[in-house]
Amino acid sequence: MQSQKFTLMLDSVRRLMRGGATARALNVLKKNRPADVAMVFQSLPELDRKAVFAALARSETALAAASLTELSQSEAIELLRTLPPEGIAQVLQELPSDDAAAFIAELPEELREELLDLMKVEASTDVQELLSFAENTAGRIMTPDVFALKEDLTVGEAISAIQRASSDIELVFYLYIVDDRNHLVGVSSLRQLLLVPPTTPLKKIMSSDVISVSTDTDQEEVARIVARYNLLGMPVVDEENKLVGVVTVDDVLDVIREEATEDIYALAGVSSEEGIKSPPMRSVRLRLPWLVINLATAFLAASVINAFEATIEKVVVLASLQSIVAGMGGNAATQTLAVIVRGLALGEVTLENSRRVLIKEILVGITNGLANGLIASLVIWLWFGFSVKMLIIGGVIAAALIINLVIAAISGTVIPLVLKKLNADPALASTVFVTTCTDIGGFLSFLGLATMLLKYLL
Repeated sequence: MQSQKFTLMLDSVRRLMRGGATARALNVLKKNRPADVAMVFQSLPELDRKAVFAALARSETALAAASLTELSQSEAIELLRTLPPEGIAQVLQELPSDDAAAFIAELPEELREELLDLMKVEASTDVQELLSFAENTAGRIMTPDVFALKEDLTVGEAISAIQRASSDIELVFYLYIVDDRNHLVGVSSLRQLLLVPPTTPLKKIMSSDVISVSTDTDQEEVARIVARYNLLGMPVVDEENKLVGVVTVDDVLDVIREEATEDIYALAGVSSEEGIKSPPMRSVRLRLPWLVINLATAFLAASVINAFEATIEKVVVLASLQSIVAGMGGNAATQTLAVIVRGLALGEVTLENSRRVLIKEILVGITNGLANGLIASLVIWLWFGFSVKMLIIGGVIAAALIINLVIAAISGTVIPLVLKKLNADPALASTVFVTTCTDIGGFLSFLGLATMLLKYLL
């Protein structure tokens, strides 16, 4: 039903824009949610998308702003850049300060300063405060306008305070309680307030065991804590344990999506700055460096093959089989790498348990190597016929597969752990290094073993 409704809305907007009826197209959008409007922007041709957004930003600034938060950051920035600075400032000040800060941080510095001057003082001050924190930290993504209650209030007074401030409260599932100096001392739920007499002091019903993070906590760690304890919000405190903001669950979902996208792209050697709609030359510029690095490592693998040129000339069948070992190693390494990188991202793999993880992956590599080695040997005997020579080659490829799948397990586990220890993104360069290990290991083990047994293969 929803898909039919969206299709009808999109067709209406397209038809009206084609007929020059921009005002009527905007009337269609005004009746829908920001998420649906964002989907329309993603589906429209570039010129129509920019024209509709510019018109919406002028007449329905709040809706235009809300729809931006439903787009990827690159898509939102692309639309913002179609507006003059005054228009961008008007849209940004309709957003929560954390979202506004995220967009402004992606704009050129000279434009950033101009926008902060054009925005209302209160909005500009909040954004500048958030921008003072390091990128990808809790301080950068938090909402500074957090509602808090004083610990000396009664439940009745607390409810009255909530009612007075209801329009300014982003999150009322948790009620953070502070002392006179704004130190975070407890937390309660709205439900608890409704279940006790109004004269009950907050101190009696609050929990002093508050899960919080500091402003410099990495956003991935914030997401892990929220997921671990099934929270809807995370209070953020400064070095003195004063409450300075809250990271809400929608912010956490954005972090999870962003980090997952970065990891997937990085494993493929693609920059997270690239999107489906990126211009061809931008995609070339972002992908080419990694392809050049891959080319260099491919020459390393080719040099190993070249070292065994004499063996291949004498036993030509080795040339058609050598890529099997390297390819299987690469596939196995990708599997290990995906598990380890995900484990590191979720905090399941640490330096403390890395030895146990490595042993497990080696056992998996040996077992998979044995199974695939046996299958490969049988295929070779069926393909080339059963003979002493093919029996030896089958044994060689089986042994090489075991060796290379163990290499895949070790490199796929150790390399991301080393990168993590060096404070580098484990997903960013792991694929290149791991593939190099399995290519060289595969060719070296297969052709090396064949060379050792060459006299039996002639």
